[in-house]
Amino acid sequence: QVQFVESGGGLVQPGGSLRLSCAASGSIATVYIMDWYRQAPGKQRELVARITSGGNTNYADSVKGRFTISRDNAANTLYLQMNSLKSEDTAVYSCNGRRGIFGPNVGSWGQGTQVTVSS
Repeated sequence: QVQFVESGGGLVQPGGSLRLSCAASGSIATVYIMDWYRQAPGKQRELVARITSGGNTNYADSVKGRFTISRDNAANTLYLQMNSLKSEDTAVYSCNGRRGIFGPNVGSWGQGTQVTVSS
């Protein structure tokens, strides 16, 4: 099973930017789908962004136009560029992947990285 370590979170003011990184212990080149999730206190984990091995992307409506997901297969790293951050973006962000649309996650859920947007 692949181990993911998220980093790059922090405390920012509304309108600010952060770039999150998700470093994998193994290769992600063979992982068809890589995902960013977030979970706010008292809320369920939700899918924020998705990218396939072919570079196709999908975003939650709430982050479209503000977030950009990318992957560097050679570096075994997934990224999430977060711009124009809002208070409602505050959450713990985690990553995972699947080898198929309906397949299981390839990694276990880790601690994630905390993003706090506050003035």
